[in-house]
Amino acid sequence: MNSALPPPGDIESGPEAGTFRLTGAWTTAHLERLRLRLDRSPWPAAGMVRLQAGALDALDTGGAWLLQGLLGELRGRGLEPRLDGLRGEFSALLELVRERLGEAAPAAPPPREGTLAWLGREAWRRAEEGLALLAFFGETVVALGRNLRHPGRIRRHALLENLQSAGVNALPILALLSFLIGVVIAYQGGVQLKTYGANIFIVELVTITMLRELAPLMAAIIVAGRTGSAFTAQIGTMQVTEEIDALRTIGIAPMDLLVLPKLFGLVLALPLLTVFADTFGVLGGMTMAALMLDVSFGDFLDRIPQAVSATSFLIGVGKAPVFAAIIALVGCYQGFRVSGGADSVGRQTTKSVVQSIFLVIIADAVFSILYSWLGI
Repeated sequence: MNSALPPPGDIESGPEAGTFRLTGAWTTAHLERLRLRLDRSPWPAAGMVRLQAGALDALDTGGAWLLQGLLGELRGRGLEPRLDGLRGEFSALLELVRERLGEAAPAAPPPREGTLAWLGREAWRRAEEGLALLAFFGETVVALGRNLRHPGRIRRHALLENLQSAGVNALPILALLSFLIGVVIAYQGGVQLKTYGANIFIVELVTITMLRELAPLMAAIIVAGRTGSAFTAQIGTMQVTEEIDALRTIGIAPMDLLVLPKLFGLVLALPLLTVFADTFGVLGGMTMAALMLDVSFGDFLDRIPQAVSATSFLIGVGKAPVFAAIIALVGCYQGFRVSGGADSVGRQTTKSVVQSIFLVIIADAVFSILYSWLGI
């Protein structure tokens, strides 16, 4: 008894132009190979195409679907396909597939979403994300209270590592940018002050602007881009590799190990970075004032106590812990939101930076309104 399987399906060019032989088994198992062979076949540009199916050994629903699709495609090109020599049972199957394909209506395009529907969906999504962030904040507060009641639970080594990475390692770039911002403020304001002979007031312009607003805001934005994104990437990678689940399995709370050391480190580091930014920002303004407005370093330094009070300095530094808490919480929260693979880490890292900067600017606006009401 011969139980040999028929050879894989194929299509061959015949001896005459526009003639092709269908051979072997046109079955679902060989569809990929058959598609490639059909794509590479030298179809004529016009006229009749004769498909000789007498050597066809097997045909199932998948093969009939492919053959019917070929006939339709050839007709769509303006050719006249003709199928010869097909066995009776194969003809019946091909006819059945043709009828079913004719009955299947094309899928209707999805309805276009209206503007109100889009706004509602986006508002709902934002509200859900805001509530999830609020829940994460509450969980952090609970963990913080637990650690403050038992200071021995605080992981000091992780705290020092985060303090170094978030604070010490950010000093060079913060110094450069703060110095340049001070130069820009002094230059832009100095042009106008010089017109009215009020060169000495460049001291008030630079120091008040840097100490109250730009130094803490710029330090927070740099930390959000450097450190907040690193928090998200680190926790997100651990989430992908299931290290977070492993920590919970062995009884270690991820909040205690991952979130609180980052929060403590950033809350301690950002006020110091703000003071550092104050210093270099004023130094940049002082340098430009000496070069463009003939205000010497000595005159500039002598006028600083008259121009600004300690309140302006404390206002700027006082914002820093709030900014730091926002950046740390958003960075860690987005890290825990990672799911799937590396592409999710990238998406959540981008969200982390954008949300952190957005919330920091909102917090800064709230502080400005509050200080205005208080008259300080």
